[in-house]
Amino acid sequence: MRTLDLAPLFRSSVGFDNLTRVLDAVTRYDDSHISYPPYNIAKASDDEYRITFAVAGFGDEDIDVVVENNTLTVKGKVTPSNENATYLHRGIAGRPFERRFQLADHIQVSGADMENGLLHVDLKREVPEALKPRAIAITSAASATQIEDAAQKKAA
Repeated sequence: MRTLDLAPLFRSSVGFDNLTRVLDAVTRYDDSHISYPPYNIAKASDDEYRITFAVAGFGDEDIDVVVENNTLTVKGKVTPSNENATYLHRGIAGRPFERRFQLADHIQVSGADMENGLLHVDLKREVPEALKPRAIAITSAASATQIEDAAQKKAA
C-alpha cells in the first residue's frame, strides 16, 4: 500500500492542487503497459525539450499527436497491409499504443516530425509576458513630486 501525505507541502504553498492528481496518476500506472514504444526525453536548452519515440513500421498517417488540458497524448495504430505473407519470425512490433505525458504550465508542442522510424515531438516553454519577472521602480515622495511637476509642464 502506497500512501503519501502532502499536507506539509500544502501548508506553505499555493496553487499546487493538481500536484496530488499528477502524483496519483503516476502511482496508478502499470509498468507492463507503458514499455512500448521505447522513447527518450531530452532537454535541448533551458526552455526546449524533445521526446523521441522509436516507431518502426508506423507511417505519418498512423500516428496522432494531441495536446489537451496540459496532457500530451501520442497514439499509434498500424493500418493492416494487404499482404498475405507467412512470417517465420515477426520481431517488428506493430501493435497499437498510447502514451500520455503530463506537461507543466506554459509548455507548448512546437512541432512533430518523423525521420528514419523515429517520431520527434518538440516542446518549448513559452511564458507569457505578464508572468515574466519585471522590475518595479521605487519612488519616494520627492521624486513623485518632480514627476508630477514635469508632467504638468509638458501639458502646458
